[in-house]
Amino acid sequence: MAKLPIILAPDPALKLKCTLVETVDDEIRRLAGDMLETMYAAPGIGLAAPQVGVSKRLLVIDTARDDEEPRPLCLINPEIVDVSEEDNLHEEGCLSLPEHYADVVRPTWVKVRYLDRDGKTQELHADELLGTCVQHEMDHLDGILFVDHISALKRNMILRKMVKTKKLNARDEAAD
Repeated sequence: MAKLPIILAPDPALKLKCTLVETVDDEIRRLAGDMLETMYAAPGIGLAAPQVGVSKRLLVIDTARDDEEPRPLCLINPEIVDVSEEDNLHEEGCLSLPEHYADVVRPTWVKVRYLDRDGKTQELHADELLGTCVQHEMDHLDGILFVDHISALKRNMILRKMVKTKKLNARDEAAD
């Protein structure tokens, strides 16, 4: 497995709608493993393929706490098949927008159909933190970032800070 570079916003690659995974093969399983390694190293609880430069409908999640056994999930071609009528407010962050957080309103739970790493169809009822994480990562597959769910003023402030940080990082790398 390999740790992959995470794309930081703003970047056009994060705004693309991803294509379906045609075949669950060793290449996709390797990508999922690399994504899990990258997510754990970041550290994070979710990572979508476009965040590592792959425009495919694939995401990985593990919401286990530090004192719990890991519970990695790999969702290939996920689709929401049912959603709660009630909403929940949860603070979200993103590995593509490090150190930035905002409250986002999403459905309290979702039921998702997806393919697992063996290409078998599965269903997952996700609520609480897992439900928020699944919805957040699925948004990435459609080119949507969590900041797209907040006010334009707050979104623009965060994105301006990200541009400034990227410029400073590029300048520091050029100086090395």
